[in-house]
Amino acid sequence: MKLNTQTKLARSLMAMALMATVAGSVAPAYAQDAQAPITEAEVLAAEASWGTGLVEIGDIYTKGGDYTAAASKFIDTHYAFKDGTVLFKPTKAAVDEFREDKDQALSYFVKGIEPEDHGFALTPWSKVTFDNKGMVIDQDSAIAMGNYFFTDAKTGKDVKVDFTMGFKRASGDGHLVLFLQHSSLPFEPKA
Repeated sequence: MKLNTQTKLARSLMAMALMATVAGSVAPAYAQDAQAPITEAEVLAAEASWGTGLVEIGDIYTKGGDYTAAASKFIDTHYAFKDGTVLFKPTKAAVDEFREDKDQALSYFVKGIEPEDHGFALTPWSKVTFDNKGMVIDQDSAIAMGNYFFTDAKTGKDVKVDFTMGFKRASGDGHLVLFLQHSSLPFEPKA
């Protein structure tokens, strides 16, 4: 039986929703054999898992829990620091624009070693929505580019941010992790 494009898309979206639901908080939403080709569905699931994990850190912070431990787990789950170099340029980093290791990334998300860091994950955010403008997927890596929207849990307002994310498979279980993330506020020309 041949499936039309709408049916395929609907099934793909339902599968992604199920994967995100089953995965829970910051666990990777989809894992494959470390040698399997990366799929678009995996990239979308990895983005959704990243957004859910970021929101969870702020929620734990708001409730007085161990948000630093949650952020550390988030970084271990979503970034490839254990497997080698990660190119990470956070949204609100100006003095130290690039974060070369896990400790610097942790500082960005929850405050720490970098004086300019105010805890991006502690805002807190109520949701993160991705709007991919395009993807390039090879056998062993994927690059996604677009906008993501961070909804402030206190005001309900969205902050639009430009992103480029590069994914590869993590050693071990093969879930997707970030080896590249460039995030910046959109350019605003002077009037």
